[in-house]
Amino acid sequence: MLTSQLEILEQGRLYLNSVTQEDYVEIISPNFISSAGSHIRHIIDHYQSVITGMETDLIDYDLRLRGSKVEENPQLAINKLDEIAAWMKSLTSSDLNRTIPLSTEVSTSNKEVQVVKTSVARELIFAGSHAVHHYAMITQITFAQTTTTNTAFGIAPATATYLREKNAVTQ
Repeated sequence: MLTSQLEILEQGRLYLNSVTQEDYVEIISPNFISSAGSHIRHIIDHYQSVITGMETDLIDYDLRLRGSKVEENPQLAINKLDEIAAWMKSLTSSDLNRTIPLSTEVSTSNKEVQVVKTSVARELIFAGSHAVHHYAMITQITFAQTTTTNTAFGIAPATATYLREKNAVTQ
């Protein structure tokens, strides 16, 4: 599981090494309301919530660093992804199996917070799936910018398996 998480982080790193500063911060209105940089920051926030949650005994995805420098600087984002990867590599089996409370707002019409029990492994799986979802959105932004990305960027693991199997049948 950790290997797959590290692969997901590496996808982000590869993108960040290829994107220009201008493209990273560009918001292409009216099609998009956020930049690739804000998507990357959002991904980092979710992983950071798991890290912080292990320290405070509460994972809270609603605590985010909106407007941080990571949204503006691809190198800062690379540094954060590297820190997250190093943290992941330090996790033990007992860390992954640790039960931990998760707090999240569940209503858009009023402030309603739900707290549930989860595990660190489950939340890392969520953070990885969430990252792939945002990578797919970044891919759409790059199409609008007429830049190119790796064709595997933003492809979910189950979709990658499906495409491999489909290609094996048609060949």
